[in-house]
Amino acid sequence: MVTEMTKYNFILLSGDIEAFLQKLQGVGVVDITRSVKPVDEKSEQMSSKAGTYRKALSLLKNVQPAEFADKTYGDLAENVIETVNEIEAAQTQISQLAKELEERKPWGQFDVKNIEKLNELGLKIHFYKVKTSAMNPEWQSQYALSEISTVDGNTYFVVVSDSDEYDFPVKEMPAPDTDCTAIEKKINELEYAIEQNEKHLSELKCHEKDIQKELDKTLSKLDLHLANVSGTKAADDYITVFEGFAPTEHEKELVDMLEKEEVLYLVEKAKVDDNPPIKLKNNKYVAMFEMLTDMYGRPKYNEFDPTVFISIFFMLFFAFCMGDAGYGLVLIGASLGLKKMLGNLAPLGVTLGIATTVIGLLFHTFFSMDMLTWTWLPDSVKACMLPSTIAGYDGTMVLALIVGVVHLCLAMIVKTYQATKVNGFLHSLGTWGWTLLIVGGTIVGAMALLGVLEYNTTKWIVIVIGILSALGIFFFNDLNSSILSNVGSGLWETYNTATGLLGDELSYLRLYALGLAGAKLGEAFNAIGVQALGDGGLGWIWFILIVVIGHVLNIAMCVLGAFVHPLRLNFLEFFKNSSYEGTGRKYNPLKS
Repeated sequence: MVTEMTKYNFILLSGDIEAFLQKLQGVGVVDITRSVKPVDEKSEQMSSKAGTYRKALSLLKNVQPAEFADKTYGDLAENVIETVNEIEAAQTQISQLAKELEERKPWGQFDVKNIEKLNELGLKIHFYKVKTSAMNPEWQSQYALSEISTVDGNTYFVVVSDSDEYDFPVKEMPAPDTDCTAIEKKINELEYAIEQNEKHLSELKCHEKDIQKELDKTLSKLDLHLANVSGTKAADDYITVFEGFAPTEHEKELVDMLEKEEVLYLVEKAKVDDNPPIKLKNNKYVAMFEMLTDMYGRPKYNEFDPTVFISIFFMLFFAFCMGDAGYGLVLIGASLGLKKMLGNLAPLGVTLGIATTVIGLLFHTFFSMDMLTWTWLPDSVKACMLPSTIAGYDGTMVLALIVGVVHLCLAMIVKTYQATKVNGFLHSLGTWGWTLLIVGGTIVGAMALLGVLEYNTTKWIVIVIGILSALGIFFFNDLNSSILSNVGSGLWETYNTATGLLGDELSYLRLYALGLAGAKLGEAFNAIGVQALGDGGLGWIWFILIVVIGHVLNIAMCVLGAFVHPLRLNFLEFFKNSSYEGTGRKYNPLKS
């Protein structure tokens, strides 16, 4: 949920600003309204320095540390970047030299100085390359020709001439300016330089924490400077006013500090028009999914926090797309095994793995094998699994559509609650009308199909819902407009809803399609593995290789699809139908 904020206006003498902001950094709860980008030369320099530290840390990410690194290297970040640039420059030069070496090899070893001496004596060397099939045997008797080599169907040869009237029926090549030995020597020198630079980089890796500390320190200084220059000057720059926000739960400790420092301030409850920063407050489970909310945008101050809905439906949709209990166990194992590498993502990976395992068991799929065919599995366990078909249709497809209906209905309920909260009940009658029609109609229809409601009862409930919905949709959707205008806008909204909602619902078939694609591809690898197995023996090696490699590739593709498409269903279908905007700014308090 969105944390309640309190707005503060601090009124300071311009000479006291820096000391006061440093004290706010120590408290660590006040978000001073400030720019997030550099605004002057000093902030540009600090931002550039922070970028250098970030780049150095990124370059060191995959470097193996040396055993010892007692040396000091001056500016560590600059040293890292310079070393990497030298390595890349040497690698580029080696690549160019390698191509040049391939071009020189057909000419063999020779000394360029000897060619120059022959030129001084009036003998000129001409270099040629022609297709071997185009070589004329008569050239040997007509010219002082010497074949050097034949490579890839081409013949390389030279002709010696002692006259300016020399003419040869093949286009001459430029004379090589160096031989293979010189190029190979240069390549060896560059490879040695790369080896030394990589060793140096490994030593710098040992100072990674020092670079991180410098980055944190620079960002803290930049944050403080941006806060400093964000104040509004008054009384000929003698007084500066700062606007800031802090969670209401910290109001007492903050006020105590301000009173102790004898700072003049104004305090009031934050309003939507103030555009306060957004701090999300959720339990540990929901908090794991806040990163997904941030990918779209945090809610405005008067909006609902969608993270709780994402935590349920993204997890469910991800498990649908994976749809395999075996793959779920692999995800759990991989998340636990790579805990250090994944960091905060490891718990999310375990959670998604557990959900995938549960849904996979429900879909009776284990490494693309149908568990319903396992004779040793008790019937009581099989009875808990989803039937292969429901009403003649694939059970997984039907369930995906049902989940889609629930997701969209929930979005409309949230939209109605939000509209009523912001605009009031009377100014939300149009929204109420659509929610009553679609959500109410869905519930009544489901109850009728399940036999809970009799035919006559269902008919009268549908009539009442239809009348009430029509009043809201066509006559009272805007109390400030005329009836004729409301009817026109209601008809337009009806067209958009009828076409849009059907498309939104069909989008949930992707859950079924992705799960089916992954299952079929896994089945194909299993079948190929069984064919390779044959009668056993060495076939077991091929069976294991094919099945393991095949399922690893399949899991990788399934994870990618299971991340992107559920995210789309939440960001597009749910957010659109719940009217979520997500234009709030993230809470970023001053911290030391």
